[in-house]
Amino acid sequence: MQENHLYEYAVIRVVPRVEREEFINVGVILFCKTHKFLQTLYTVNEERLLAFCDKLDINELTGYLQGFEKICNGEPGGGQIAQLDLPSRFRWLTANRSTVIQTSKVHPGKCTEPKEKLEQLYRELVL
Repeated sequence: MQENHLYEYAVIRVVPRVEREEFINVGVILFCKTHKFLQTLYTVNEERLLAFCDKLDINELTGYLQGFEKICNGEPGGGQIAQLDLPSRFRWLTANRSTVIQTSKVHPGKCTEPKEKLEQLYRELVL
């Protein structure tokens, strides 16, 4: 029988007008220390986002989300943050901020396979 491992996740949100606190879920980031797993899945649904806020710069937004992904993967294009250890990268990505890209509070859970859990959360919370 496979063992359950602690994981933590947060929902990635687009908040076009921070002062209104309205958002659309666009992705999920999941961290599992025992599996050395940190990954994000996101979707840029241009039609939906522009219906929500027609002033959004979709290319800029996509660039920011790609930055999240580069940091998760520890890629050189992710800057100095991408060079930190996995827990530090996750904490940095999920820190409170007042920008167009924000994350929800971090939620814990247990799973046997983090990639499958990430895909499940993505389907349930984003798509």
